[in-house]
Amino acid sequence: MQELEPPNTHYLSAAIGWLGLSSLADAKAELARIGPAHQNHPDVLEVRWVICAEEGHWDEALQIARALLHGAPDRSSGWLHQAYALRRVQNGGVRKAWQALLPAFDKFPKEPTISYNLSCYACQLQQLDAARVWLNRALVIGGKEKIKRMALEDRDLEPLWGEIRGL
Repeated sequence: MQELEPPNTHYLSAAIGWLGLSSLADAKAELARIGPAHQNHPDVLEVRWVICAEEGHWDEALQIARALLHGAPDRSSGWLHQAYALRRVQNGGVRKAWQALLPAFDKFPKEPTISYNLSCYACQLQQLDAARVWLNRALVIGGKEKIKRMALEDRDLEPLWGEIRGL
């Protein structure tokens, strides 16, 4: 994969800046300025996925996540984005998200977001014992206090909030 160079790096940075200001239209306009040969660069795909997610365009987000998985298999974000989008597309759902993300744990065992999301999915599938196991992994990998705070604000984990408060 060819590295991004100016002016493409400037357009990408500007797009990220516009995202930070919640201006999706301006972020898209900056991405459109990136040369055609670099439109599938993993960094560009990451920003494009965020835009789709913000807009709720889950079918497109899923396609982008899969392109990211193909083009940058060493990035955990492709796996996470794919599962997140799969949960939301028509004919998707929590079970499909779970099945798509599960293999990522073996590939990225030190990525706490994978364990955390697997915990969320298990909880939503009413597999509370599995949810506890995945949450405990996330707590160990990602730091107890940080993950605990996130979990207590995450409705996906609401069935476990009583236990999480006691951690």
